[in-house]
Amino acid sequence: MYAFEAILALLLVATILSSIARRVGVPYPTLLAVGGAGLAFVPEVPRFQLPPELILALFVAPVLLDAAYDASLRDLRANWRPVASLVLVAVALTTIAVAAAARSIFPDMPWAAAIALGAVVAPPDAVAALAVLRQVRPPYRMRVILEGESLLNDASALLTYRLAVGAVAAGGFSATDAAPTFAIVVFGSIVAGWLLAWPVSFVIARITDAPSSVIPNSCSLSPSGCSPSGSDSQES
Repeated sequence: MYAFEAILALLLVATILSSIARRVGVPYPTLLAVGGAGLAFVPEVPRFQLPPELILALFVAPVLLDAAYDASLRDLRANWRPVASLVLVAVALTTIAVAAAARSIFPDMPWAAAIALGAVVAPPDAVAALAVLRQVRPPYRMRVILEGESLLNDASALLTYRLAVGAVAAGGFSATDAAPTFAIVVFGSIVAGWLLAWPVSFVIARITDAPSSVIPNSCSLSPSGCSPSGSDSQES
């Protein structure tokens, strides 16, 4: 029960920080980041280890789905070049910079592990970006580009992370072994997302009760669907 109480305490602190942020007029992700950094210096803080698949379903997927609903496909098409450069080039440069810094601090760390670490911290949080942009109110085109980048950068970072983890497990990177994984992740995610979007949208559009609509939304975000043995996944 100690872990449960600690999680409730963290949620309470996050709620208080969000309320303070609204009162002082600053984006709430700023205070949440400061609170998280301060929490790292508190001794005897319990450590929580959650399965990566659970984190993806509970935190990453809902954030991306919420950002995708607010995104404009027409604006993304009109600004695809700057968005693509941020999604691919900026994430790659950040990953390399973090990997090089990690290697300089820990020379014994393999490059694959360092790149995996860089891929974890490379993409900014979509919710944080949207919250800051809505309060700062930049020019519309700049907002579209930054919102599109925050929506899509997780895909490139997760792909880089998966390939790096595979290289760590295999003891080295092989383009021949990575090519099938790359093709399955990229094209499989597009096909699965397109196929699942139709039935989920059809069902949600016909549900008027808000609590009931949570069920199909949750099923569409879960890596295993609503079935314990399901294997379909969706990335928005």
